[in-house]
Amino acid sequence: MNDMISATILLFLIMDPIGNLPIFMSILKDLSPKRRQIIVIREMLIALLLMLSFLFVGEHILTFLNLHTETVSISGGIVLFLIAIKMIFPEQEGNNSGFSSEEEPFLVPLAIPLVAGPSVLATLLLLSHQYPHHINLIIIALIIAWGLSILILMLSNLLSNLLGNKGINALERLMGLLLIMISTQMLLDGIRTYLYP
Repeated sequence: MNDMISATILLFLIMDPIGNLPIFMSILKDLSPKRRQIIVIREMLIALLLMLSFLFVGEHILTFLNLHTETVSISGGIVLFLIAIKMIFPEQEGNNSGFSSEEEPFLVPLAIPLVAGPSVLATLLLLSHQYPHHINLIIIALIIAWGLSILILMLSNLLSNLLGNKGINALERLMGLLLIMISTQMLLDGIRTYLYP
């Protein structure tokens, strides 16, 4: 149960719906509110299907590449640490998704890479390798994290008005700080397993 809660929090932090709010709103700003909601649901469903697919093939990829648990843990910790640093110190370049707001997005960039990006897929790879006999719990954790993310994105206008830009930035930095702690623990666990097998 504790592992499922940890996995849920980890996946939610990496999906970073708070950080993605401004990008989603920027890309969908020219569409009607009803159409905006439909697109968010569609893109999030595509992202969920991709993440679930990757969860099932992740362990086979590791076996094929002959990667050990500690290798995955250390590399996963490093990747998550770098993501967390970007969350705490974001680049001030506005929307660099490379997507024109005049078009209606499909698959890219909302589903991939904003929600089901390389970092989430790498984490699912790590979780499927760490808990090969608890795939059902990881699926539940993924669905809960995804559900919270879609809820936040569906309430984007309300949250934006409630928190304002400063509030959203502060919340994302707090999430980044939590992710740094999780990534450091993963890194230490990997090193410990490597040194004391």
